[in-house]
Amino acid sequence: MSSEEKTSAKVSQELLELAIKYFKKEGYKVELVKTDFEGFSGLSQKFDLIVQKGRVAHGVWIRDWNRTIGVNVIITLDKASEDVGLSNPILIGEKFSDHAKSYANRRKIMLITTRQIAPRLR
Repeated sequence: MSSEEKTSAKVSQELLELAIKYFKKEGYKVELVKTDFEGFSGLSQKFDLIVQKGRVAHGVWIRDWNRTIGVNVIITLDKASEDVGLSNPILIGEKFSDHAKSYANRRKIMLITTRQIAPRLR
C-alpha cells in the first residue's frame, strides 16, 4: 500500500460527510468509491468520491491534512484522473500552495478548501 493510499484511507468521516452534502447541494450525483479503478496504464487508482453533473464525472480526493497541500499532490491527482478517463478532478483540503493553485488553474482542477464547504452546510 502506497503512502497516498494510506493517507486516503485516513479521511475523517466528518469531512467525507461534509463533502457529500456539499456536492449534493451543488447538484452533483455522488458515489462513494469502495473499490480501486484500473487505469489505462494498468495501475490501480483510488478516489474518495466520484461526482457527476450531467454527463461529466469527476474523481475527488479528500485530504484531511493539517498542512498546506503542494503541487506534487495536484499532479498525482491529475495523472490518476487522466489514467482512468475522468476529467477535471477535484481536491478538497485545508490549504493549497501557490504553485498548487497555479497548476490546478492551468489544468482545470477544482480546489475546494474545507472552509468553503462548511459554511454552505449550516
